[in-house]
Amino acid sequence: MVDFQADADALNAIAADRDLQARLRHRRQEHRLTILTPHPLEAARLLGTTAAAVQSDRPHHVQTLATQLGCHVVLKGSGTLVASPDGNWCVNPTGNARLATAGTGDVLAGLLVGLLAQGVPAFEAASMAVWMHGEAGAEAGPGLIAEDLPEAMPEVFRRLYDLFAVEY
Repeated sequence: MVDFQADADALNAIAADRDLQARLRHRRQEHRLTILTPHPLEAARLLGTTAAAVQSDRPHHVQTLATQLGCHVVLKGSGTLVASPDGNWCVNPTGNARLATAGTGDVLAGLLVGLLAQGVPAFEAASMAVWMHGEAGAEAGPGLIAEDLPEAMPEVFRRLYDLFAVEY
């Protein structure tokens, strides 16, 4: 069960406080799950670098962040990346620039926590959530606002069902 998910201002607080960073690492030792969902600028602050540096090698930086803080990390942006502290990572093929609008990260967090609540392991839940989020963004189309994403989810689920339905 997730008992800590950090986004927005919480990420800035973690970036500025070495004690909070140490506490995140300690949570992993206690087998407590933490998932961070930064965009490139927030990731840069956490790593003490620039957004341009993060963007220049997204796989390296997302894995560094996951390893250094002992957390699962979803590095949002074009080609959203998911990394685990044990070295697994993947690139999400769905989504578009329309998802870079206020509130869409909250929808992503809701999808992620919903999957975790159903018992999906953290890395898989994060990977599935970013895929569904991206598909919903494509389904919603131009002029997307965060509230459009939940309305697009039934079509995303229909496509998943069509892809994986087994006839007996």
